[in-house]
Amino acid sequence: MLSNYLKIAYRNLLRSKAFSAINIVGLAFGLATCLIIGLFVLDELNYDRFHEKADRIVRVTFKANMSGNKINEATVMPPTAKTLQREYPEVLEATRLRQAMAFKLAKDDKVFKEYGVAFVDSNFLQVFTFPLVKGNPNTALLRPNTLVISEKMAQKYFGNEDPIGKALKTNNYEEVLEVTGVMADMPTHSHFHFDFLISMAGLAEAQVNSWMQSEFFTYLLLPDGYDYRQLQAKLPQVVEKYMGPEIRQAFGMNYAEFRKQGNELGLQLQPLTDIHLYADFDYDLGPSGDVRYVYMFGAIALFMLLIACINFMNLSTAGASKRAREVGIRKVMGSVKSTLVSQFLLESLLLTAVALVLAVALVWLALPFFNDLADKNLTLNFTKVPWLLPGLLLLGLAVGIMAGSYPAFFLSSFKPITVLKGGSSPGRLTNGRRSIGLRSTLVVVQFCISFVLIVGTAVVYQQLQFIQNAKLGYDKEQVLVLQGTYRLGQNEQLFKKQLLQDSRVVDVTVSGYVPAGPSYNNNFMVYGDDKVNEFTKGIRYDVDENYIPTLGMSMVAGRNFSPEFGTDSSAIILNETAAREMGWGHDAVGHTVTRPNNEGTKTTYHVIGVVKDFHFKSLHERITPLMMTLGHNGGAILAKVKTRDLPALITAVEKRWKDLVVDEPLEYSFLEENFNATYRAEQKTGQILGLFAGLTIFVACLGLFGLATFTAEQRTKEIGVRKVLGASVTSVVALLSKDFLKLVLIAILIATPVAWYAMHFWLQDFAYKIDIAWWVFALAGTLAVGIALLTVSFQSVKAALMNPVESLRSE
Repeated sequence: MLSNYLKIAYRNLLRSKAFSAINIVGLAFGLATCLIIGLFVLDELNYDRFHEKADRIVRVTFKANMSGNKINEATVMPPTAKTLQREYPEVLEATRLRQAMAFKLAKDDKVFKEYGVAFVDSNFLQVFTFPLVKGNPNTALLRPNTLVISEKMAQKYFGNEDPIGKALKTNNYEEVLEVTGVMADMPTHSHFHFDFLISMAGLAEAQVNSWMQSEFFTYLLLPDGYDYRQLQAKLPQVVEKYMGPEIRQAFGMNYAEFRKQGNELGLQLQPLTDIHLYADFDYDLGPSGDVRYVYMFGAIALFMLLIACINFMNLSTAGASKRAREVGIRKVMGSVKSTLVSQFLLESLLLTAVALVLAVALVWLALPFFNDLADKNLTLNFTKVPWLLPGLLLLGLAVGIMAGSYPAFFLSSFKPITVLKGGSSPGRLTNGRRSIGLRSTLVVVQFCISFVLIVGTAVVYQQLQFIQNAKLGYDKEQVLVLQGTYRLGQNEQLFKKQLLQDSRVVDVTVSGYVPAGPSYNNNFMVYGDDKVNEFTKGIRYDVDENYIPTLGMSMVAGRNFSPEFGTDSSAIILNETAAREMGWGHDAVGHTVTRPNNEGTKTTYHVIGVVKDFHFKSLHERITPLMMTLGHNGGAILAKVKTRDLPALITAVEKRWKDLVVDEPLEYSFLEENFNATYRAEQKTGQILGLFAGLTIFVACLGLFGLATFTAEQRTKEIGVRKVLGASVTSVVALLSKDFLKLVLIAILIATPVAWYAMHFWLQDFAYKIDIAWWVFALAGTLAVGIALLTVSFQSVKAALMNPVESLRSE
């Protein structure tokens, strides 16, 4: 019986090559898109789950609201870990991590600059699962000046030698670090990646008991099955008990008075497995994902699969009239409905199987392109992921049954007498003229989805263009950023003077505070004049007198720093937001700003100028108070250049660098590149969204083609009669197209508020954003109508050109 079913199914596929090809291609694209997005979503959801105790680990974060300024930091104070473990028995372990940024390591006469370096507590390897291939995880980090390195770094520094007990030198060869362990390379699905873990036992800052500085990432291990929210409810007691005395010392008021001023301080707990998708902190250990994009792409995958199934049903029922007599004869010969249903479901499964094979081939071809687009390393490896093949087979089975069930029951319900007499099948579903019906409704759904994606792509593109062209308050073009210039030491100012001697260099400033890209960060808590109870929290930039002119910033009041004024060492320049929040506006010059210190002392600055607001964070965030003080805190050199031959200038700068720093290459970038990198995630999201929008529209057009085919076949005789009575080809095409335009217009009306709400919600993540213009919806609607007309016109013209003799022959 099964072999007979397969033979009949195979013959029917060959008999209707065009329908079969369209069905297979539509299903294949739908399945391929669904599979790629599924791999992407699973990859995003899989972060940090490789740890054996992943569901028991939480991270401690710091959130505050200081005089209306929100602080949202992933780092907390040095004593937080030991305090929480001492105060609460449910904290089984508490461990800390401190990122070391750039780090120089030397072996023999070779010096390397490493970025994947962190200081960690001795119990770090007991909390997290980073297996050691050599060494004891319980003792490897107990002593100061010991470190664990990754297998990759072990090969780099020691080759085939056993690295245990070997030494690496740092701090200009003055400090020796002993290798006590080799760990497997950290998985890509970790929210942090380090190749060197140095014992924190030798780090002086780790022993500080201050609750007024936060530089340590802190993780807690909780009991199995324990709800972390119970512990979080107790944390306000710790804040009041330990931060309260330091607030009194720094601000001259107790904790209750501090809160009455509208200030809030708090420690929060974040599950380890939530960090990648729910991290929205000012500074974190690496680029994070966004759960909203997971939801969005997941919805697109489901929509694509739904559209592919809709296409299958439309095309299958469109060809029903060709098989009506077959069904009638088989029923007369004794076939029961269940037998016919089985036959048609098997045909559906066969089509789906072919489409699934084609979909896997498409995914295999498209993954390298998608990985490059999404910065992923997704693979379709059936051996490494054992559940992938069974999952695909189940998906194919589900899609085959879901897409084929309606056509199977529809075809098997034909009445033998009706179809053998040449009549159409009964029921509301076959009458495409008088009622929208199920198929028309499904096409409306398809074009609703397509319309929303067109609008979404247009809005994302507009927002990215807005970001690129936004007035930032500084000039980002042709600003060369030379990083790590602290390595020059005493020669940093000499290097600056050498750069200024080049005619292609307009101006140069020395500062590690860069408005875009990697930058120093320094929180600043101050009050204006004698208003000791009205604190303003901001950012402090240590700059020289060339900083403002080099970056093309504007002064709206007062003056810039100048070497002519010896008192500028205690001067300060505010941005407009800081001056406004202190109640001075552009009249801030002459006022004073005071910063309380931890020791109970104070540092007072006099305001000499107000600089026009500039964006020193991304456009996701509002401009916050910023204060500039005069200092020579190196770390980077910014040079405003003017030349068309940038490679030649870079070569000259590198030569001067090598004359001063022999053992390390120059690291440089351009400020505009740093700015663009800030929004790379949004750019890639826009590209991915545009790609999926195009695929969705393509597959939706196949569905529209199916409905056009069905309608044309149902109205063949009507078209023949109209042509005999003198109807032109144009009038027939208009007649057939009119119904489809109605469907598209209905889809646009339904989808417009949905699209507006979805993109309005997405734009809320930007503090500075576009307004969604009406013409975006008009453009999307025009595209949808145009695409629909192009799709329908082929089948309409074909039906209109048919010889009426052929269509009326059976009469």
